[in-house]
Amino acid sequence: MKVFILSENNAGTLTEAEHGLSYLIEHEGIRILFDTGQSDLFLKNSAIMGVSLADIDFIILSHGHFDHGNGLEHLPGGTLVCHPACFIRRYRGSDHSYIGLKLSKTELKSRFNLIASREPYRISESVFFAGEIPRITSFESQTSTFVLEDGSPDFVADDSALYFTLPGGLFIITGCGHAGIVNTIEHAISVTGAESFYGIMGGFHLKENDLQTDETIRYLKNAKPVHILPSHCTSGVALTRFRTTFDTRPVRTGDILSF
Repeated sequence: MKVFILSENNAGTLTEAEHGLSYLIEHEGIRILFDTGQSDLFLKNSAIMGVSLADIDFIILSHGHFDHGNGLEHLPGGTLVCHPACFIRRYRGSDHSYIGLKLSKTELKSRFNLIASREPYRISESVFFAGEIPRITSFESQTSTFVLEDGSPDFVADDSALYFTLPGGLFIITGCGHAGIVNTIEHAISVTGAESFYGIMGGFHLKENDLQTDETIRYLKNAKPVHILPSHCTSGVALTRFRTTFDTRPVRTGDILSF
């Protein structure tokens, strides 16, 4: 499996960065665009990298936040897989600024072949869209800085991920990890039946040196995956903890990773 980092918070040598995430994934003849960042930067960086975004088989939207899905307006169409709650209007709790998708569900349905699923959706023999990830731990997804239109907390129920069963074992790609990294891993094991855990990469949504970060690191130390690559919305404090605990590395736009 190859992962091309098209949009990320950190820039590579020739490519640019933004607060957002977009990966092109090539695996067993299938090409998947996982998120699109918040602008057309993923297209600009793909051109710099010499990577074609023609003939994409699936576009995956990890959740309905602007920094993962606003790039959709720059695509001509295709098959889009997401959770049905991606389209709700949502805001920051601090200033009530809008952080949802620019395009409405109606606009997206007119452009894309839309597959909206709360249940796991099998993309191929070895690739699964997670659907809705159950919140089972006591230390993840307990508070939220986001709100819905009525002012109630938004726990981002639409947060999803991709699960791969590779020769080395289970590999997970997250967008932001709002559901919690441990919740996501446990769900992935349940969905795929994987007996070994090979790796995880993407946004971990760990903001502080707190209980959630402690317990996530404790879980991963016990699980012993080969690859741990936190990025995007993972704070500098949490990244430092991961880099001093595990054999990990920064993820930057322009990177091409093989697993």
